[in-house]
Amino acid sequence: MDDYDEFGNYIGPLSDSGSEGGDELPPLEDVPAAHEAEDVPEQQDAGLHVMQVDDEPSNAVVLHEEKIYYPSAAEVYGEDVETLVQEEDTQPLTQPIIEPERIRSFAIEEHGLPETRFDRSFMMGLMQFPDMVRNVAVVGHLHHGKTALVDLLVEQTHKVTIDAEKQMRYTDVTKLEIERGISIKAAPMSLVMPDSSGKSYLLNVLDTPGHVNFQDEVAAALRLADGAVLVVDVVEGVMVGTAAAIRYCVRYNLPIVVVLNKIDRLILELRLPPQDAYFKIRHTLEEINSIIGSATADPAWRVSPERGNVAFASASNGWCFTLRTFAALYARSSNGVDVDAFAARLWGDIYFQPKTRNFTRHAQDAETPRSFIQFVLEPLYKLHMHVLAEESNELHKTLSKLGIYLPQAAFRMDVRPLLRLVMTEFVGAATGFMDMLVKHVPSALAAAPRKTAQTYTGPAESAVYQAASRCDASGPLLIQIAKLYPTSDASEFRAFGRVLSGTATVGQPVKVLGEDYSADDDEDMALTHIGAVWVNESRYTVDAAEVPAGSWALLGNVDASISQTATICDAALSAEETYILRPIDYMTESVLKVAVEPLNPSELPKMLEGLRKVNKSYPLLQTKVEESGEHTLLGTGELYLDCVMHDLRVLFSEIEIKISDPVAKFCETVVETSAVQCYAQTPNKRNKLTMIAEPLEKGVAEDIERGLVNVRLPPRELAKIFQERYGWDALAARSIWAFGPDEGGPNVLVDDTLPDEVDKKMLYSIRESIKQGFQWAAREGPLSDEPMRNVKFRITNAEVAAEPIYRGGGQIIPTARRVAYAAFLLASPRLMEPIYYVEILAPPDSVAGVYTLLARRRGHVTQDIPKAGTQLVTIKAYIPVMDSCGFETDLRVLTQGQAFCLQTFDHWSVVPGDPMDSSITLRPLEPAPPLGLARDFVLKIRRRKGLSDTIAVSSYLESDMVVALAQAGLDLN
Repeated sequence: MDDYDEFGNYIGPLSDSGSEGGDELPPLEDVPAAHEAEDVPEQQDAGLHVMQVDDEPSNAVVLHEEKIYYPSAAEVYGEDVETLVQEEDTQPLTQPIIEPERIRSFAIEEHGLPETRFDRSFMMGLMQFPDMVRNVAVVGHLHHGKTALVDLLVEQTHKVTIDAEKQMRYTDVTKLEIERGISIKAAPMSLVMPDSSGKSYLLNVLDTPGHVNFQDEVAAALRLADGAVLVVDVVEGVMVGTAAAIRYCVRYNLPIVVVLNKIDRLILELRLPPQDAYFKIRHTLEEINSIIGSATADPAWRVSPERGNVAFASASNGWCFTLRTFAALYARSSNGVDVDAFAARLWGDIYFQPKTRNFTRHAQDAETPRSFIQFVLEPLYKLHMHVLAEESNELHKTLSKLGIYLPQAAFRMDVRPLLRLVMTEFVGAATGFMDMLVKHVPSALAAAPRKTAQTYTGPAESAVYQAASRCDASGPLLIQIAKLYPTSDASEFRAFGRVLSGTATVGQPVKVLGEDYSADDDEDMALTHIGAVWVNESRYTVDAAEVPAGSWALLGNVDASISQTATICDAALSAEETYILRPIDYMTESVLKVAVEPLNPSELPKMLEGLRKVNKSYPLLQTKVEESGEHTLLGTGELYLDCVMHDLRVLFSEIEIKISDPVAKFCETVVETSAVQCYAQTPNKRNKLTMIAEPLEKGVAEDIERGLVNVRLPPRELAKIFQERYGWDALAARSIWAFGPDEGGPNVLVDDTLPDEVDKKMLYSIRESIKQGFQWAAREGPLSDEPMRNVKFRITNAEVAAEPIYRGGGQIIPTARRVAYAAFLLASPRLMEPIYYVEILAPPDSVAGVYTLLARRRGHVTQDIPKAGTQLVTIKAYIPVMDSCGFETDLRVLTQGQAFCLQTFDHWSVVPGDPMDSSITLRPLEPAPPLGLARDFVLKIRRRKGLSDTIAVSSYLESDMVVALAQAGLDLN
């Protein structure tokens, strides 16, 4: 091989080509990787280049006539080098030929697995025993200390140190959460926690956001949990987020335990005497029990410290205790104390008699403190005062008496870290918190029957139902997917859910069922396999070979067909055995809308891909393409949409996106019964449908949306509900055909025909087509192409062609829609707008300004009451969503930042005025008159959607009916 250079080119003498002397050309078989010209395809695959040329290049090896050999790039540069050939001017000068590798990271991640105080293999082993597993969601209002409480648990189970000045906020992992200082996503942690007896349990915790705009995350977390830890700021008490969480838990029978947080605020901030602090704590508990009482009359739901379902904490200072915890502290210093009996006497109007050393319910005098004040609050107050006094010698003596010995360097610390250290040592680990969960929150095994009955849509006698009720790890696989989490580089999603039955293993083939799946329509189903299984720990994940029933799992490779939630089941199940888990019922609605478009129109595909991804990330986000072609996003509020737009621009699209001004989502309704019976004929004139529209009874729409009434119930059972609750007659109650625009929609279609007038058999043959036409009409109303609400359509007559060819869906569906529109427009149509409930916390001198500001935005105050124990006033009000944008900013400017408000959707209200009244004069750039709002809104919505200004009933009626109504003097325009 001496005759070849370093690039594989032959450099020896060529005697037969006219060169001066030398050796002959080496034989063909000695040339490395030489091939015949006929093998060009194989040579191209191997990276070789063989071509026929007339002139022999100087670096070519002549194999035989007109056949030359070029070395491959792999031979020249090596196997692991990629080569690119670029022509001149094919790329702009600003774009490099080879792009540098970018490292995208939008979340905080641990590098490797952090060191824990428990063995992770032991945690995996606990999963095999569902009776040792507790699944809870930490819920509560904004800034009440939920994330700090989880930090406290993380500090006790992980070898990490929390700075007293800067809280770790371990479950806030995205940069957006860290910048804004609030939780945006529900974040899971799986921990091994011991109780006071030293017995270890697997505690799966979901830290949820407190802002009311993100209540969809709370609902998703509670779907996976068996109980709720309600965290309440003892100073602020029950706020709007707290009340919503309580009502949701009661509705779905999820046990509640309470953590009264920020007890230190009573001492350090409000500086209340111990007796006043006791009354403030009791008042907060009474507020909680009042909300519970309004939702259920069952006394078992009552929370109280002596029942053991209330804990006291200062999560930011690192301590949490129950009455039993404090009783155990006294038992350690006094032998013979019955801990449980002593704990039962530490709450309520119970007094300790020092002389007899007994407890009594009668105080000796007015100065006698209650037992809770004497044995719990006063020691806490004294310990806080000793630390704050900064007398090291006195503090050292006091701590020595309590059996607390700190290094001398600790006494030179700042007050806040020292207070945290002292209180942590005094109270000890949060074993009392774990005792509370073990006693009052059912295990995964005990909660399985209730969870299965509430969520599984299949028959109770099926094998899947029975296995899920037993939490059977060896049964058919069934997983509830409630959340999708993006990876740190936002390139893909992982599905997070609860294994209800079976065991999730890597590589297992599964069916992924969407919310619209049914045995009749399996379009919303995908077959795949589980690519990976992890235990999600917020900032890191733990690889798991399998996760059995009763625990939470993070799954890879199953998210492709999932939009927001899904059901995963064993691929071996037959179609008859495959049923979905019920979709999550959320606490609020998406009622605020914006339109988006890319700044550069050519980047529309990138934006569409970003919309698809951001829709996976936010449970209540709705994306829609209007008929005008604009892309709209619906969210729960301004902060929600702001976070969505941040993720869309930065994480998922990486392009500039224009956004419109926010507008409210509207609905259409009627306030009277149709003036006449409206009919419509099919295009072939062989079928005729007659309908009337009227308002639905009060409460029906709300109950349907909350899932209290299901159209799939047996007809007799459904009829009984409508007769008993809403006063329907027996005939109408048994004739309910459908809800619209979907199975959970707030409109009803009723068959009100009589057998002696209509051939029921023929009518039932086109029932599905009529239902589809009704649901189409309910989805896009005639006023402004918005959904209908609170409307009952009654079919009063029908003429159906005898031949099946003349009564197909193409004939019936558009006709049913047209007659529904006509009946709707002749029943005094009205526009409905969403209304926010507003809760404002403000100083007393700002109350008058708040009233004025609300009045400017069509809002009104329903209640203003002083907040007990503070100098603040709570103002409760309603404000239309249409006028709510910017309200919080104006409020803070008005009150110089002293007032704080939260807005959450509450109800729908009819917009003042008649939207069909064309006599109302609307001038550009001027506010509409009070009774012209509905007309103003309808015209602006129609123009935005590219619709004409005219809404004519005559366009939906038959010509002979138009003539008859015009002669009767009815205005059809």
